[in-house]
Amino acid sequence: MSQMPIRFQEMFLALFESLPRQGPGNRASTARALGLCGDLPPSPAVVDLGSGVGAQTLHLAELLPLASIVAVDRHAPSVERLQAALARRGLAQRVSAVVGDIACPPQASGQVDLVWSEGALYNIGLRNALRICHDLLRPGGYLAFTDAVWRRGDPPAEVRALFEADYPTMGTVADDLAVIRDCGFEVVGHFTLPDEAWWDDFYTPMEARIGELRAQHAGDAEAQSMLDQLSEEPAMHRRHSDCYAYEFFIARRRFPRSAACASAAVP
Repeated sequence: MSQMPIRFQEMFLALFESLPRQGPGNRASTARALGLCGDLPPSPAVVDLGSGVGAQTLHLAELLPLASIVAVDRHAPSVERLQAALARRGLAQRVSAVVGDIACPPQASGQVDLVWSEGALYNIGLRNALRICHDLLRPGGYLAFTDAVWRRGDPPAEVRALFEADYPTMGTVADDLAVIRDCGFEVVGHFTLPDEAWWDDFYTPMEARIGELRAQHAGDAEAQSMLDQLSEEPAMHRRHSDCYAYEFFIARRRFPRSAACASAAVP
């Protein structure tokens, strides 16, 4: 975003900072993914990397009522918004939101039971991100994350251009599964986010906010052109959602071989 013209950055933030979430997802998908993390301890230590304004953080706090959760995001206004939400809900004693770089999370290595990340790991490269998550997790700890993937190998040029501008290394589900296994994880499961996970808390409020901004900047041709660019994302999804998807991946850090053998030997 730092390479955007200043006014476009301002318009971008005026749009995205106001949304319930900054990418596809919903409570049902978060709950489904969490359900695949089968044997978490009663009071798990959880890290949410790239939490944004924390829609999924709040869902995790509800679904894991005894968990201690740290949400990490580099954008201070989003962190402040989440901190306010946590205070309103009486969650600040066990859920904290901090400004930080997901490439250098503050948690100690090997101490986390569950690393969560919805739509953020690609920002630092998937393989690099998985290495960081692997280091955070205790052996047997879980990783749950969403990632954009291609559903077709021949998307229209406009679709490929849109994604390659932001995610030039985007691959298929099979590509991501191979990287996950190569980075020391066992794949527990994966599923595609349903279409309502794109619309209910993301694109529908996005389009409503764009309408508000158009009214605020009536007669400003430059602002209207910027809003035209921003409105292309949900419009593209209407036209070409068969070409790409968000996939939820759930994986587990492998136990050391000796520990796994010892566990298997216990009657």
